[in-house]
Amino acid sequence: MKLRIRGDSLRLRLSPAEFATLAAGGTVADAIHFGPEPSQCLRYELVLDDGATGLDARLDDHTIRVVVPAGPLRRIAASDEVGLSIRKSVGPGRELDIVLEKDFRCLVPRVGDDSGEGFARPDDAPSC
Repeated sequence: MKLRIRGDSLRLRLSPAEFATLAAGGTVADAIHFGPEPSQCLRYELVLDDGATGLDARLDDHTIRVVVPAGPLRRIAASDEVGLSIRKSVGPGRELDIVLEKDFRCLVPRVGDDSGEGFARPDDAPSC
């Protein structure tokens, strides 16, 4: 899973295996360690919810938890659709954009970036 944070925008990109894990009801999680102490770790996880009507995200105890609606996630996993997105109000005059999408194979090789597990590009362009 790749996580991108920019301002009030949260974007998560999943490999085919991670989509399959999530669609089967599992949780996909990872962490960024800033030091040796548990308090110096930021976890991020995706959780499937059969009752959810849309994406939602919250921050609890050093963990970004994104709730994903089961129906749309399973539909996207089995189709050519790219992902889900939502704009969530997080206070007066503030909104958080949440995007969950398929991670496609890159066009140009990047040192240290293994995108071999990504989805095939929809435009049939060659991948790296």
